[in-house]
Amino acid sequence: MSRIAVPVVLAQVGLMLMGVVDTLMVGRVSAEALAAVALGNLYFTALVVPASGTLMVLDAVVSQAVGAQDHDGVARGIQRGFLLSLLLAVVMSIVLLPVRGMLVLLHQPPVLVPIASAYVLISIVGVFPFLGFVVLRQSLQAMRQMRVLVVVIVVANLMNALLNWVFVYGHLGITAMGAPGSAWATVASRWLMALLLLTFGWRALRGHLLPFRRETLHLAPLLAMLRLGVPIALQQGIEFGAFGAIGVLMGVLGTVEMAAHQIALNLASLTFMVPLGVGAAAAVRVGHAAGAGDAEGARESARAAIVSGTAFMACTAVVFLLMPGMFAALYTSDVPVAALAAALIPVAGVFQVFDGAQAVCAGVLRGLGDTKAPFFINLAGFWLVGLPASIGLGFHTRLGAVGLWWGFVAGLAAVAALLLLRVRNRMRGGIARTHVESDIMHFATDP
Repeated sequence: MSRIAVPVVLAQVGLMLMGVVDTLMVGRVSAEALAAVALGNLYFTALVVPASGTLMVLDAVVSQAVGAQDHDGVARGIQRGFLLSLLLAVVMSIVLLPVRGMLVLLHQPPVLVPIASAYVLISIVGVFPFLGFVVLRQSLQAMRQMRVLVVVIVVANLMNALLNWVFVYGHLGITAMGAPGSAWATVASRWLMALLLLTFGWRALRGHLLPFRRETLHLAPLLAMLRLGVPIALQQGIEFGAFGAIGVLMGVLGTVEMAAHQIALNLASLTFMVPLGVGAAAAVRVGHAAGAGDAEGARESARAAIVSGTAFMACTAVVFLLMPGMFAALYTSDVPVAALAAALIPVAGVFQVFDGAQAVCAGVLRGLGDTKAPFFINLAGFWLVGLPASIGLGFHTRLGAVGLWWGFVAGLAAVAALLLLRVRNRMRGGIARTHVESDIMHFATDP
C-alpha cells in the first residue's frame, strides 16, 4: 500500500501546494483580492472538480482490467476516458460562462464580483487540460506508474510559483494583474501538467492509446461507464457543493469572514491531500484485487488504507489545535482576518479527522465499483445533517463563522461513520470485477 500511496500522496500534496502558492501570493495584494480569488476558485471548483469525478470511473475500470491482466480492457478504458474528458470540457466551459450573474444572484459582496468573475472566465481556458490530466493521472496510477507523476508535479509547482510572481506582482516587463494574474498562472500550469504527463508517461501509455480502437466509440460501454462514473461526480458535487454553500454563507457574513474561511480551508485542504492520496492508492489496490478475484487481498488493502489515512489526519489535527495563530500569520498581515482564521483552524483540525476517514473509504468503494451508496451517504450527511447544523449555529447563535464550521463537523462525522459501515458490509460479501462491455453492469453480489 505504501509503495503506491506515497507517490500518489506526494502528487496530491504538490497539486494542493499550487493553490497554497496562489493564496499566499494574492493574500499579499489585499484582503479583497484574497477573498475574490477564494470566491472565484470556489465557483470553478464546485462545478469542474465534480465533473472530473466522472473520470474516476477509471479507478475501477482500468485497475480491475490491470488486475485481470486484460490489456485490451485497459486500452479501451483509457481511450474512453479521453473521449469523456473532451465532452465534459465542452459542457463545463459553457456552464462556467454566466459566472457574474450567478454571483450577483448569490448576493456576494459587490466589491468581489468583478474580480471573482474575471478569475473564473480566465480559468475556462484550463478546463480541458485539467480533465485530460485527470485521465492521465488515474490511468498511470492504475498501472502503478506514479514516479513520472511526481516529477511532473514538481516542475508544474516551480512554474506556477514563477508565473504567479510575474503575473500577480508584475515582473519581467509584465503589468501587475493582481488576482486575474493568479488565474493565468494556474491555466498555464494546468496545460504544462497535462502535456508533460503525456510526454513523460508516453512509454507506458503508448500501447494503450495507439492504435485507436473502434469499439471505444460504442455507445453501450460509454453509457455503462457514465452509469458508474456519474454517481462519483454527484458524490463529489454534493461534497464540494456543501463546502461551496459554506463559502457562500461566509460571503453573506462579510469579506473578513470569507478571507478567514479561505485561509483555514486552504490549510485543511492541504492536509486532506494525504488521505485523498491514500484513498486513490486504495482504489488501485482494491481494484487490482477485485480484477484478480482476490477477496482477502482487497480486505487487507482496505484495512491498511483506513488505518494509515485516519492516523495521519489525527496527527495533523493536533498540530492545528496547538498552533492556529502561527498558521494564520503565514497567510495574511490583516489583523481581523488573521484573528478569525486562528479561531477557525482548530475546528478544521477536528473535522479533518472525519474528512480523512470518509475520503479513504470512498476510495476503497470506488475500487470495488461501488459508487451509488457513497452518493446517497454523502447526500444525507452533508445536506441533511451538516448544512442545517451550520445554518443553525452560524446564523442563530453568536458563533457566526465558527458555528458554520462546527455544523460541518457534524456532517462529516455522519458521512465517515456511514461509509465505514458500507466498507465493512461490502468486504463481508463477494468481490467481483465490474464489466462495462455490455449494457448490463455486473457488480459484486451485495446489492
